[in-house]
Amino acid sequence: MALPPPTVYSADHEAFRDSVRQFVERSVRPHLDEHIERKALPRQFWLDAGSQGLLGLEVPEQYGGGEAGDYRFNAVLLEECAKVNASLASCMGIHADIVPPYLTKLTTEEQRKRWLPGVVSGEILTAIAMTEPSGGSDLAALKTTAVRDGADWVLDGSKTFITNGYSADLIIVAARTSPEKKARGITLFAVEADRPGFSRGRKLDKVGQPESDTAELFFDGVRVSDAEVVGEVDGGFIHMMQNLPQERLGCSVSNLAHAEQILAETLEYVKERKAFGQQVGSFQHNKFLLAELATKIDVTRAFVERYVAAHAQGELSATDAAKAKWWTSEIQNEVLDHCVQLYGGYGYMNEYRVARAWRDARVTKIWAGTNEIMKELIGRDLGL
Repeated sequence: MALPPPTVYSADHEAFRDSVRQFVERSVRPHLDEHIERKALPRQFWLDAGSQGLLGLEVPEQYGGGEAGDYRFNAVLLEECAKVNASLASCMGIHADIVPPYLTKLTTEEQRKRWLPGVVSGEILTAIAMTEPSGGSDLAALKTTAVRDGADWVLDGSKTFITNGYSADLIIVAARTSPEKKARGITLFAVEADRPGFSRGRKLDKVGQPESDTAELFFDGVRVSDAEVVGEVDGGFIHMMQNLPQERLGCSVSNLAHAEQILAETLEYVKERKAFGQQVGSFQHNKFLLAELATKIDVTRAFVERYVAAHAQGELSATDAAKAKWWTSEIQNEVLDHCVQLYGGYGYMNEYRVARAWRDARVTKIWAGTNEIMKELIGRDLGL
């Protein structure tokens, strides 16, 4: 499928894309079955990614990072990961795109020296723990607490659906520190996984994305000090709201690249597959359908790249990020559902990538805030 070249990426971005592709071919594709079996990316993957400079795009050079200063490099990384599978983009996105802004913009110099070099090298794997069993997308309703006890804070509660949670060495945890303040009484803590009282549940058995390490986390009297507070005490909700647009844009970039790649593979399949003596793709219905899907992908790419460019300039609004996240997850699921149909019975077989991609995509309408929440945010911006 011949698509017009991206317009927001320069020669430097495309050179970086080539390096990411080489990394993927060398360090990821040969081990895909192992990732499924382990339900996680092994530590060697993270060390290899770190050695290639893929984990520190948002980290200043003095801590070992690349300090790209340009979100478009993040977008390229996520696109190339998503072309392999949705899990890779998800796990890499958490560690290299979502967590770094918290650790670079909200931390003290001592904290940055303590954590960032290991984050960049892959020796410290990160996760972010917002979602709770009873809360879902309602971050303001979280029940995990952090109570003052002398010079320490004592954390109690649980989190669920945490990507990288089973393997993470450092977890950013949202906890309620001032219950009477409701949303304005939440604080972020960076909890190291070797703290007494911290434990992990099982690796969750998901419908899709088996390569992704997703876990329950438990905090039973976990003691941390002010040296583990990220940002301002009681300022956690604001910090999360400020960083969620980048998370949602990253989801959008991955959604689009994932759907685009599977559609391209499907197009090649229907050119080769024959039924009733002719190519499956040559039947008028299928030809028209593929024309529609290719156009929707092109339109969505122009839409997403507009917001990638805006974010690179520091101009992405929370509403625009919500629009992109909602739209791309819907388009992704629509495209992949049609791709499964075009493969026929083979599209329902796990050995075919289209089937796995279809399963993997369904969660994108749920995570990073459900699509219903995205529409609520957009509606409020419309004055409704």
